[in-house]
Amino acid sequence: MNAESLELSTSNGPTSAYVTRPHAEVSAGVLLIQEWWGINDHIRDLARRYAREGYLCVAPDLYRGRVAKDSGEASAMMNALVIEDGLETIRKAMDAAQETYKADRFAITGYCMGGTFALRAACEIPELKAAAPFYGDIPEEEVLKNLKVPTLFIAGKRDAWINPEKVNGLKEIAAKHKLPVETISYDADHAFFNDTRPEVYDPEAAADAWRRVQEHFKTYF
Repeated sequence: MNAESLELSTSNGPTSAYVTRPHAEVSAGVLLIQEWWGINDHIRDLARRYAREGYLCVAPDLYRGRVAKDSGEASAMMNALVIEDGLETIRKAMDAAQETYKADRFAITGYCMGGTFALRAACEIPELKAAAPFYGDIPEEEVLKNLKVPTLFIAGKRDAWINPEKVNGLKEIAAKHKLPVETISYDADHAFFNDTRPEVYDPEAAADAWRRVQEHFKTYF
């Protein structure tokens, strides 16, 4: 496996993406969007997991090198990140990966804040082949109704932020507009996939969610 940094240029300044890839050349890429902490060891570990599954994995740094030290700082950094800025960085990462690694198709996934951006990107970047946002916020109906990318939305029933009411709202809009959305809710808390946070990590739910995401990606790209 190779791991390296890919430099990106955006209208709000330079940033980079953490990239992992198998030694063999691959044409399918996964865009991995960070939690509100930033590109930390957990995100890098997830990127390596995707490379072991045979994908090019590209994790664009939406915070431009900053990593939160605690939840207060993470909240402030997330709230300061303009949605258009994050989406531009995601687009730039996809374009750079196409040029540098010759990847010709991409799926997107993300966790927490990254789930918010992954779902929003799926609404606004129709060339994506599949999306798997984890417990991210739901865009307004005017944005969500444009979703054409097959999407697997993963949530926790005990999540106080992306709560069952929000997930039900997603289901209602998806049914109303016949959107390609499947939702899965586990009896788990927010961030249940993060194995560096024992207070919320749920290994059984995380293992099943990983399996479902791999099946979803293999089905659509």
